[in-house]
Amino acid sequence: MVPRKSLGQNFLADEATARRIVDAAEVGQDDLVLEIGPGAGALTKHLVKCAGWVVAIELDQTLIPALREELGEAQNVTIVHGDALKVDFVQLAQDAARMFGRPFQVTRFVANLPYYITSAAIRRILECGLSIASVVLTVQTEVAKRVTAQPPDMSLLAVSVQFYGRPDLLFRISPNQFYPQPGVESSILRITPHNRPPAIDAQKFFRVVKAGFSQPRKQLRNTLAAGLKITKSEAEAALRQSGIEPGRRAETLSLEEWKRLVFYLC
Repeated sequence: MVPRKSLGQNFLADEATARRIVDAAEVGQDDLVLEIGPGAGALTKHLVKCAGWVVAIELDQTLIPALREELGEAQNVTIVHGDALKVDFVQLAQDAARMFGRPFQVTRFVANLPYYITSAAIRRILECGLSIASVVLTVQTEVAKRVTAQPPDMSLLAVSVQFYGRPDLLFRISPNQFYPQPGVESSILRITPHNRPPAIDAQKFFRVVKAGFSQPRKQLRNTLAAGLKITKSEAEAALRQSGIEPGRRAETLSLEEWKRLVFYLC
């Protein structure tokens, strides 16, 4: 196999690490696993042994023959040629349930994401509409740190992920465990969705948060006024009602503070 640089491909080449990632996913025999970026099956061959059904979504069609060969006679897998940023996860899950013959206990995602689609893919997974038990991702360590950050080091990505679930950086993977070796260190990130959906309108929430982070180095009274097209006085009033000093910056707010702010602004 020749990795395609244009697709950001780095194949996991360490067997022990592959098993460790699958263990972190905590997959059961009645679970559905949606795997994004299976490549030649380094994780898939282990997932099919412990999952009820695996749907492997691969963008690079040239890898699919090698993936089929690696999986051998496995009967509980569907290989889909498609873009994870475009495929219908709900439809894939419904199709898998029909083939499985009974409802799945839970749905889990496992993904080795090209670094250039990490943020978009995480948001798409968490917002797809499925009831998800866990998401286990191989990501750039710097991204994992950003996702798991707390005030005063929050980012739009951190708030976006933590709105839907609890992220944990489980362990790191050195570049020499991939082929070809990436120029950065990778980490395994697990996101555990909250038991209940957020009791707040997501569209309104992210409209406010995006406005707040639109100019991270500026005070919230200014960024909210500009981003939401309201007066500074209105922005200050909402901030004070939320118990937030108007001179603070977006990266210092906790998730709960953002929720209170959205309540008073919307």
